[in-house]
Amino acid sequence: MRTGLILAVLAAASGPAVARAQSPQSPAPAPPGSRTAPPPGGTVREVVVTGQTPPVTTSIDRRSYSVASDLRAQTGSISDALRNVPSVEVDVQGNVSLRGDPNVTILIDGKPSGQFQGDAKGQALQQLPADRIERVEVITNPSAEFRADGTAGIINLVTKKAKGTGLTGGLRANIGSEDRYNMGGNVGYNSKQLSLSGDAFYRHDPLKQTFVEDRGRLDPTTGTLDATHQDQIGRLSLDIAGARGSVDYDLSPQTRLSAELRGNYTDFGLDLFTHTERKSGAGLLTNVFDRTVNIDQSRANEELTLGLTRKFGEGHDLKLNLSYELTDDNRTRDGATSLVFPTAPDAFTRQGIDNRLRQLDFKGDYQRAMEGGAKLKAGFDIQRDDNRYANTGFRGPSAPATLPDPTLTNRFLYEQLLSQAYVTYEKPIGDVTILAGLRAEDTRLDLTQATLGQKAENDYLRVYPSLHLGWKLSDTQQLSASYSHRVQRPQPEDYNSFRFFLDPITFRAGNTALRPQDTNSFELGYQYRKAPTFYLATLYYRENLHGITDVTRDIGGGVFLITRENVSKTRNGGLELVASGQIAKGLTYNLSGNAFWSELDATGLGFADKRSTVTAFGRATLNWQVTPKDLVQLGGFLNGKRLTPQGSVAPTGMLNIGYRHKLNDRLSLLISAQDVLGTFRDRIVIDTPALKDTIRRGVNTELVYVGLSWTFGGGRQRDPGFDFQNGAGAAPPQ
Repeated sequence: MRTGLILAVLAAASGPAVARAQSPQSPAPAPPGSRTAPPPGGTVREVVVTGQTPPVTTSIDRRSYSVASDLRAQTGSISDALRNVPSVEVDVQGNVSLRGDPNVTILIDGKPSGQFQGDAKGQALQQLPADRIERVEVITNPSAEFRADGTAGIINLVTKKAKGTGLTGGLRANIGSEDRYNMGGNVGYNSKQLSLSGDAFYRHDPLKQTFVEDRGRLDPTTGTLDATHQDQIGRLSLDIAGARGSVDYDLSPQTRLSAELRGNYTDFGLDLFTHTERKSGAGLLTNVFDRTVNIDQSRANEELTLGLTRKFGEGHDLKLNLSYELTDDNRTRDGATSLVFPTAPDAFTRQGIDNRLRQLDFKGDYQRAMEGGAKLKAGFDIQRDDNRYANTGFRGPSAPATLPDPTLTNRFLYEQLLSQAYVTYEKPIGDVTILAGLRAEDTRLDLTQATLGQKAENDYLRVYPSLHLGWKLSDTQQLSASYSHRVQRPQPEDYNSFRFFLDPITFRAGNTALRPQDTNSFELGYQYRKAPTFYLATLYYRENLHGITDVTRDIGGGVFLITRENVSKTRNGGLELVASGQIAKGLTYNLSGNAFWSELDATGLGFADKRSTVTAFGRATLNWQVTPKDLVQLGGFLNGKRLTPQGSVAPTGMLNIGYRHKLNDRLSLLISAQDVLGTFRDRIVIDTPALKDTIRRGVNTELVYVGLSWTFGGGRQRDPGFDFQNGAGAAPPQ
């Protein structure tokens, strides 16, 4: 079988990608998403602050936060790690937002991945292990060097790089409450010309989820609200395995060839039971039914990347990358409905979902250092998407008696050609650094809803400018300012207008008339740094046109249709603060907060005027190095109320505790407790004159993990401490 073969091949060289040891004649090219140190005479392009914690690394267009030593990150998923990163919020379902905006682009080592696109993005973040991630780059106002996708900004996940010559690697295993466990290993070999590396992991996560919904709709004949109440309980079994292997070979001191093959494979099983009661506006019971749903999903995501790097001199190089990614997502969804009142025959539905995604990408980046510390960058990116979404449906009184049902069957094709080119120019002038850029993107989009006989095209050419300014006030202080124009393209399935059956009173459909969202973003920042203290304050303002969001409507009889639509205009602005420092010897803190105002035009959604709110988000971590071998962490976050086009999302939060004991320089014991107060829940409200809906959703996030981590090779391993707010990878002096 293809899955087993690829896993076997990759596991033969298990571990996170290893940065090879470079000879003096062959300096390593900077990894994707990184920034090199400024040349003599440079000003504020990059700032590194050293101390007892890892360096604080900021640059003119991004900020880097280390998660390598976050104990929750070592035992949990990428979602768990991102919850500790400033500017980032993650809800119960793993959906990510930046400063309250869910339109986020997620990269791995500077490259897009199909794992983090579409409706599977949150699922992937909850499944993939965070211990593969070294640090998180948060880019809230990206330069033209980056794709224009993601109006909220970019989160770049930078993977761990094993250090040292010869053979290096490690093993890790964690056992959690409620039958959870995960394990993984990595190994790498570095010589003068050759680097081999790889990793493999396995994760088992059974979950229990609850869902309670109370919805009401205005009956136009009586002027009263009828009511629907749903109680749902679900049990989920998740198994995910993955592996990655890479090779770098230096043909000469100036030329490097590289290749990487990775695969992630998910088996997902979910059993749901839902009890539904419906009442008229007069309070009389009109309908009662029970529904069971069984979902079996098998998802395979694989990618092959080939690369060439040619160095012409210091700060002068060309990088070419060709990648091919494929995703096969197969699901079977069986639903049985039992009508309790009024009595009627049972109904059974079976839906087969077969999604096939293919993406080919060819990318080139050229950079050249120039006189006076200036730098020129230019590049191109050509991406071809060829996706097929095929649903088949059957309906009948029971599973053996089902017949094909055309209302459950559809075929949707999505083809996109995205051609991009950019240029940026960075120049220090005294204490001021200027980074200006321009990006052009040509989109050719073909949509075919074969079942409905619909075809649509959406072709456009746009340019996206960016400007970043940095001003060094002193050795400890600097100011920054930036502007960018960005776009949020609808996801492929957002265009599929066929109504997908969720349950007898809920459908979901896409919208072929969707337009991309455009955003103009402005930021002003102040930074103070004097080890071990770091302060950062950012004022920001965003204006969004044609914002894309979920909209719920009553389509008759209390049946709701959820679709995607463009909201005409939204605005938000706020102040974000980040601070980290030392309270006393062995006691450090990390704090961040975001207070902001948001406004949206909801006149087309049943409201008479614009809607606005003021809210705040925050997180804090206290790190206590009790002894040289013992570290205790206490951390938590609070996500404030967030405005939606038809209502709001209620505040939620979480408190976590972690402990690490170093048994020796190679072996550590880890204990972490997540959501110890049991407060992490979602509450989503729709409150319009015609619709009322409240959804309360929860997952058993109260967990305890116990694990061991062992490393070998590469010389004596150094303890990186813990500072998820700041850091770029290097360990502190010993």
